[in-house]
Amino acid sequence: MELEVIMQYFTQYGPIAIFVIVLLEYMNLPGFPAGVIMPLAGVFAAQGRISFLETMVITVLAGLSGSILLYGLGRYGGNFFLEKYYKHFPKQKDTIEKNISYLRERGCVGVFVSKLIPMVRTLISIPAGVVRMKFYEYCVSSTLGVVVWNFVFVGAGYFFGDTVLGLLK
Repeated sequence: MELEVIMQYFTQYGPIAIFVIVLLEYMNLPGFPAGVIMPLAGVFAAQGRISFLETMVITVLAGLSGSILLYGLGRYGGNFFLEKYYKHFPKQKDTIEKNISYLRERGCVGVFVSKLIPMVRTLISIPAGVVRMKFYEYCVSSTLGVVVWNFVFVGAGYFFGDTVLGLLK
């Protein structure tokens, strides 16, 4: 998705577009990289079209919503999908099992730290559901990680808007 298109959606639909695009990014759908989406939401706020606080609230709610959807996928269908995946990619079974063991050992801390690592931050929700992590604990640790991640990227767009636009183009 091109920068101009994203900004056009933000301009036309405002907070709803920010929510939907961030939600899709947190669901790990292709074409929605956080390194582009979050700073653009910050630029949008810096232009005075929405406050920084509103942008943060919207992006955190969207991020948590996407994370909860993937958690539910892991909790209610994860083992089924993992078995199918293992049949197609048997060499990856050990790595995935190691990550699930890490999550079982580290729990909330594992989710929080994972939410700060690119690529892992969106995918950690599925194993958290598979290991049946307590939903409340998952939500708290996810929210904390999402707040930190979004603050860094939305803040970068907000405080360095013109520079960020130049770098992203």
